[in-house]
This record gives sequence, C-alpha cells and structure tokens, in this order.
Amino acid sequence: MRPPPGRQRLSREFIARHQRARIVAALAEETMEKGYRAVTVADIVRRAGIARNTFYDNFSSKEDCFLATQDFAVEESLRRVVDAAAEEEGWEARLAAGLGAFLKYVGSEPALARTCIVEALSAGDAAQERYEQSLQAFIPLLQLGREDSPFAGDLPETLEETIIGGIFWVIYQRIVQGQTEQIESLLPDLVDFALTPYIGAESAQRA
Repeated sequence: MRPPPGRQRLSREFIARHQRARIVAALAEETMEKGYRAVTVADIVRRAGIARNTFYDNFSSKEDCFLATQDFAVEESLRRVVDAAAEEEGWEARLAAGLGAFLKYVGSEPALARTCIVEALSAGDAAQERYEQSLQAFIPLLQLGREDSPFAGDLPETLEETIIGGIFWVIYQRIVQGQTEQIESLLPDLVDFALTPYIGAESAQRA
C-alpha cells in the first residue's frame, strides 16, 4: 500500500523497504502476465509507479530483482510455516500445520507462486540454484520425523528431498494448469503423502 498523501515523517529505511517491496510485487505481477523473459525493467518500473533510477538504486538488473523476489517469497513462506508449526504439539500435527500454512500462502499469492515455482526454472542458472535452495530449506521440518519413526533404520537418505520435490511438483502442475485456487484443497493428500513413509499408511490417514 502507498503511504497516505500529505507530509509524512517516514524514515529513509521505511521508504526504501516500501519501494523495494513494490518493485518485487511489480516484477511478480509482470512475470505472471508475460513470462520472465518477456518482462523488461521498463515494465517493472511502470507497474511499480517509480522512477527508473529508483529501480537501479535497489537492484542492479532484472535478474537481481528476480533473485530478490525469490528470496522474499522463501523467507515469508518459511516464517509462516514455522509460526503455524509452533502452535501444534507433536511432529505429525506440526508438519500438517506447516504444510497447510505453506499451501495457503501459495494459493493467496498467485503471482509470487508462478514467479518462484514455475518461472524460476527457466530464468537462468542463478534462479534455478535459488529454487533448489528453497526446496532444501523445507527439509529440516521433515527430518524431525525420523526421531519417532518406527521405520527409521529403513528410511533412505534421500527421502526428504523426494517428498519435498514431489510436493513442489504437484503445486507446479496446479499453477501451470491455472488452478492456483485449488492448491489449499491438496492438504489432506499431501499430508498423507509426506507422513506415510515415517509412520505408515494407517497412521498417516488418521493424521
């Protein structure tokens, strides 16, 4: 949101943060409409309602802005996941709450979701590397399940990567098919998918 009209006593830090957020949002919206490769700095500047030099005060290039957008989305989604999980008791409930918070965030931010989950895969090496790092960031929440799993000794080392990759692939498909509004409804199936290797099918379905 823009600050209200009139003289404002706003710190330089607040103004800079506000401008940066508007630029990130503008890039995401333009990317959702046109695809990353077709977006120009001029497009971002126009949608953000800023001067061109303001863009370059914050970012060195369109790619730099794209990477910052990825970082913003990952940080915000992780914050929501951790906050939701912290309100529950027991690993299964925490995983379900965290996953639910993540799906809700993705569903409520279609432009960011498409930018960071779909467009990132074709936006260059740096963006792909950021995408892989974002997947890795969610792995610790799953690894906690090994501590209480009756199958701990038999679980493969790559299990968490496989589960996270599968969840992101399902979300990717819904975004590409224009079904972002349906993403939250995936929660029961994805919780079942994530928990089954650790606690068995029956317990996962109950959870």
